[in-house]
Amino acid sequence: MNKLLEMPEIEHDYETLPENSPLTANLIAGALAGIGEHAIMYPVDSVKTRMQILNPTPQAVYTGVGNAFSRIASTEGVRTLWRGVNSVVLGAGPAHALYFGTYEFCKDLFGANATQGHHPFATGTAGACATIASDALMNPFDVVKQRMQVHGSTYRSVVECARTVYANEGLIAFYVSYPTTLTMTIPFQMFQFSSYEYFRKVLNPKGQYDPKTHVIAGGLAGAIAAAATTPLDVAKTLLQTRGNATDVHVRNCRGLLEAFRIIYEQNGIRGFIRGLRPRVLSHMPSTAICWSVYEYFKWFINSHDRNKIPIIST
Repeated sequence: MNKLLEMPEIEHDYETLPENSPLTANLIAGALAGIGEHAIMYPVDSVKTRMQILNPTPQAVYTGVGNAFSRIASTEGVRTLWRGVNSVVLGAGPAHALYFGTYEFCKDLFGANATQGHHPFATGTAGACATIASDALMNPFDVVKQRMQVHGSTYRSVVECARTVYANEGLIAFYVSYPTTLTMTIPFQMFQFSSYEYFRKVLNPKGQYDPKTHVIAGGLAGAIAAAATTPLDVAKTLLQTRGNATDVHVRNCRGLLEAFRIIYEQNGIRGFIRGLRPRVLSHMPSTAICWSVYEYFKWFINSHDRNKIPIIST
């Protein structure tokens, strides 16, 4: 007699979803990971943006991360730390779905799923491909987010901000920082993915699902990638917030090299590490959260599919 049997005794590597799993498995896991990462760590990202502004208003000059949190909460209200979060939530879901879907596809294509040894070039290249695709979708949402994060922002909603930016500066305003974003995020993701896969394999050689491993590996990968790419992030922030600047040179800045020149002229070498501490503090937990959520849903979907494999017996 034919019957449906569960097969818990057959082991599958959860890191690679079964061939019969739909692409939506990676997309759903990636979307949930992105929303969780950005929403939870948004206040730290707001502080990072404030501290990277080259010519802040006197009320937005902070001595450190703790001072920034305290002054923003006491003078502008705690809700200010969450201003613009809707833009991130709207963009992070589809962008991270595309991000992880592309990563898993390219990771397999480039041979990074091989069980033996480390494959930093393959995983790094897969991460670069993923970020090119996802940043094209996320960049406009990121511009709106940062415009709403700066001190003195009067935008009451994401829609109002997007309409105003488009009316005053045109469509180019949403993508003027895209080349800089890619210049930053491609090395960021190459650092992050190769570091994550390295630490994951070192901490968990058997490749079994282990939340602790994903938290530690994700946190370390995020810290390394964030520290290494902070100068590029400062330039990106300058380009994305130029419409709010009072300095005519900043307001008319057109690209990465010009942004670097302005940063150096106004702040010297130290200008390139503005916001380093909140950036690392933001990316360590956010990357840990992102990978943990993603790996959990990958494991959950894999387990769900495995238990539904039909076996013909007599």
